[in-house]
Amino acid sequence: MQGTVATYDPQTRSGTLLLDDGTEVVFPAAAFDASGLRLLRLGQRVRIEYGGSGDGDVTRITIPGLV
Repeated sequence: MQGTVATYDPQTRSGTLLLDDGTEVVFPAAAFDASGLRLLRLGQRVRIEYGGSGDGDVTRITIPGLV
């Protein structure tokens, strides 16, 4: 699934994403840390990965086209 960075706080390494259908999704610092990224900018397109536990939590954020 893909979305756009709506908010990002570099101090807490967390923020919100706006999915293509308009749904807002919160991502925790752990999802940002798992990405290997150094920063995010507002409006940036990202790919969102959810945990396999079925809880719907975002576990990783990556840049589309990058592994």
